[in-house]
Amino acid sequence: MKTKIMPILMPLVLLCGLQSSAWGQQPDSPLTPREQMMLQRIEQLEKRLAVLEAKDQPPASAQATAPVPPLQAAAVQEPPHSVPEKAQPAQPQAAEPNKLLDLLHGTTINFLLDTYYEYNFNDPIGRVNYLRAFDVSSNAFSLNQADLVIENAPDPSKGKSFGARVDFQYGQATQTLQGNPANEPRPDIYRAIFQAYGTYVHGGLTVDMGKWSSSLGIENNYTKDQMNYSRSLWFDFLPFYHMGARIAYKLNDDLSLNYWIVNGTEQTEPFNGFKDQLFGLTIQPRKTINWTVNYYLGQEHPDVIYYPNGGPAGLPTIQGLPFAPIPDAPKGKLDIFDSYATWQASSKLTFALEGDYVIERLQTYSAPMHVDGGAVYARRQLTSKFAIAGRAEYLSDRGGLYSGVTQALKEATFTTEYRLPEGFLIRGEWRRDFSNRPYFLTDQLGILKNRQTTATIGLVWWYGGKEGIW
Repeated sequence: MKTKIMPILMPLVLLCGLQSSAWGQQPDSPLTPREQMMLQRIEQLEKRLAVLEAKDQPPASAQATAPVPPLQAAAVQEPPHSVPEKAQPAQPQAAEPNKLLDLLHGTTINFLLDTYYEYNFNDPIGRVNYLRAFDVSSNAFSLNQADLVIENAPDPSKGKSFGARVDFQYGQATQTLQGNPANEPRPDIYRAIFQAYGTYVHGGLTVDMGKWSSSLGIENNYTKDQMNYSRSLWFDFLPFYHMGARIAYKLNDDLSLNYWIVNGTEQTEPFNGFKDQLFGLTIQPRKTINWTVNYYLGQEHPDVIYYPNGGPAGLPTIQGLPFAPIPDAPKGKLDIFDSYATWQASSKLTFALEGDYVIERLQTYSAPMHVDGGAVYARRQLTSKFAIAGRAEYLSDRGGLYSGVTQALKEATFTTEYRLPEGFLIRGEWRRDFSNRPYFLTDQLGILKNRQTTATIGLVWWYGGKEGIW
């Protein structure tokens, strides 16, 4: 700033000298035109000097305030010709991120990978294990399932009554759960969607609408939540999922009522007009005991037949898939009586028990086919990382409703578990299945055995914000 002032001061000093010489003349002497021009010039130079000196001094407010980082200063600096603050227009853009955050608040994205290697000592042709829901392959490294679970659960404590969940599933388990054209008219459409439902909660009432995993039977889909690696015969036999609505109402801390109305057993799309129903109770007589009782009524006989490879000309279609009605379609009913309980005997010891009785008729007047029996479970946590578990079960298949032939089936399973850091576990398992007749494959076609023994090692990884049982 000094370099700008000095060129102005020099002529100003000279002009002041001339002014003093003029003032040295007698006061009554009139100023010459030259002197008047010089006085005007001096006044202009004084004003310019005052402006420059004012710019050279920092404002008092800046001297009393801490330095502001450049980015913050740019953010708070008022633009030229700005409107006074009280007259600033509203900025709705700032609310958009908040709406998105509110929508995503509480959403968890979860992953699970379940793999195994299993060996069947029968050395069966085709390396196939009979009567297994998920561990279907022998002498093979196998992908049981890879899952993606996205959930935004309701939270009534925060005024959030609605939620939703979607489970995507890939692998051998998907073929078991979704791949049966005898139940699903068009299984490929829904193959990767294991669950997809919305939830509403109000007080003691919970309502789910969509496709969801069946709670008939004590075991469920995700290995990390089970006592054993392989699934029981009863898990393999009872329904895997339903499409419809389910309602649970908690009367008090000890008793809840359950009701379902669904398309059928394992029917995302129905193949008849009957709507299956479930009536159930969940009882907690003590904090360490949970007991579930279910009665399920269904009709599992189709009244139409689909032709995935094309049918006779002139048939009606659904999205290009021909179908035809079945004359005098069977209308026999399915009755399932299902009950199971768990007892947390201590922080390290758990017992469980399941009992089932199933009847199905082809026609309303037909002789019934029966499946009955049950299973017992026990699990002991030996250390913080190591646990053991056992299972024994019995299934009487009169009429071949489960296995295709009349037989009595039994199985015993022993499982060891080593849990590494949260999100990874290893299970080793020995299992033997028995029958009262030759049924299980061997290394020779047409030669069957009445038993099969398998040894398995399973590795399960999972990650995500969802806590507890999936």
